[in-house]
Amino acid sequence: MSVLGALIGVVLITSLGVSPNTSVIGALVAMLVGRIPLGILVRMRSPHRQNLVQSAISGATFAAANSLLTPIAVPFALGRTDLVWPMLGGAAIGLAVDSWVLYRVFDSKLLAATNAWPAGIASAETIKAGDTGGRKAAVLGVSAVAGLLGALAKLPTAAAGVGFLGNVWALAMFGIGLLIAQYAPGIFDINLSQEFIPHGLMVGAGLVALVQAVLLMRNRKSRKDRTAEAAAPAPAVAPAPQVRTKDAAQLRRGLIQGMVLFIGGAVFVAITGGIASGMSLPALIGWVLLAATAALVHQLIVGLAAMHSGWFPAFAVTLIVLIVGLVLHIDTVPLALLVGYTASTGPAFADIGYDFKAGWLLRKDATPWLLYEMDGRRQQYLAQLVGFAVALVVVAIAWKGFFEEGRVPPVSEVYVATILAGLDPGVMGTLLLWAIPGALIQAIGGSSRQMGVLLATGLLVATPAAGWLVLGALVVRTGYTVWRRRGITDPAARRASDEQSEADLSLVGAGLIAGSSVHDVSQLTKTL
Repeated sequence: MSVLGALIGVVLITSLGVSPNTSVIGALVAMLVGRIPLGILVRMRSPHRQNLVQSAISGATFAAANSLLTPIAVPFALGRTDLVWPMLGGAAIGLAVDSWVLYRVFDSKLLAATNAWPAGIASAETIKAGDTGGRKAAVLGVSAVAGLLGALAKLPTAAAGVGFLGNVWALAMFGIGLLIAQYAPGIFDINLSQEFIPHGLMVGAGLVALVQAVLLMRNRKSRKDRTAEAAAPAPAVAPAPQVRTKDAAQLRRGLIQGMVLFIGGAVFVAITGGIASGMSLPALIGWVLLAATAALVHQLIVGLAAMHSGWFPAFAVTLIVLIVGLVLHIDTVPLALLVGYTASTGPAFADIGYDFKAGWLLRKDATPWLLYEMDGRRQQYLAQLVGFAVALVVVAIAWKGFFEEGRVPPVSEVYVATILAGLDPGVMGTLLLWAIPGALIQAIGGSSRQMGVLLATGLLVATPAAGWLVLGALVVRTGYTVWRRRGITDPAARRASDEQSEADLSLVGAGLIAGSSVHDVSQLTKTL
């Protein structure tokens, strides 16, 4: 399945410029294998084995397409084929660090398992429906068919699915951003992306999000509280799934370790890419620190956007790094390597979050929960590493044939065209101007809502009709919740009714996303 996932990723990113989420496909194949009446294959009926399979295939897809092939296409499109192998090595390091950081910090306050991670819910609900059948399977199946039919009709049904999941405030800002991006060119006669307005908003929101992440690293408990906790006897029963498995100290260590490892990867790229010998020592140190910081910030912004919206603006955030490099007057080759190294992080970070969310949902009724959850998450990480290793081999073998046929990821060609064209003198002023409202919106929403990042994500994604589907789903979600609680006055009963409403609509949203994912993978037939 990892080989299949890597091939799907390579073919689609070089032909259609997209990388589909293949985790639902992996889950469906695993479920079908489990129905074969052979002793060793019957074991695949286990939801947890199916979870490992979908983790491996989705990891291979995103790693091959986004984290490996896209970065090495940058020096190739620049005409420097001699830098492809050094860039592949640097991208592999970026991918490895990317996955390691997410494994270390998943289910912290910054990247909580209780947040949406929409594609993860779709995978988990698909597996659970196949395991239990009944009403859940029927609702999921009907929703998946609706998602597939909508996608065939060129409607972004995954956007509607996302609207049934996650934080209402974050999704509302995402939907508003999508609508503004769709209608602003016609109403105001302005192309937002060409004016770099969404990028400016993301710069401001991203900086505030980074500050918020740093603040979440603080352990706010007093020394007295920590001493009392240490002295208290261990609980006989493991904590409920609502308790986070990673605290502020673990978040802090994970991000610091990530920064150190990203610095090591940047040093590797600088030496093997030959740019170290052409720079002064201060310039080299500055390039390494910029590359490491860009990689870390890129993965966090992409991860936060994916966690709430199911979309990640990796292209746009990498473009921001490119613009910063142009402002700093970094030479062409060092800038191309900086862009490639930055692009290697983010998508795999988000994908592992989706898969960990799926596993968390499948394991949340286990006893003892904490031990089972942490061991299951470790097994998922190992499955992801299998997918990454397969992706690296596939890309190393396939890149030359694809690139020589002119099949280069479109985003890589955009990066190179931007590098060669240079920067309009007014772009930096635009970025700084629009960074102010982006920062304010992000600060007002707080770290739990990520309103600024999601507004900028909607503006950058700019998928036609997606805004209406997101906001329409939010209206349906609110209306259904109010309708279910009609006549209920007891507060506890109202809470129970609201929880059931969320469960029902989460199933619908998961089906819509699953159907859309199946359609995305089916695009492979177009290229063949």
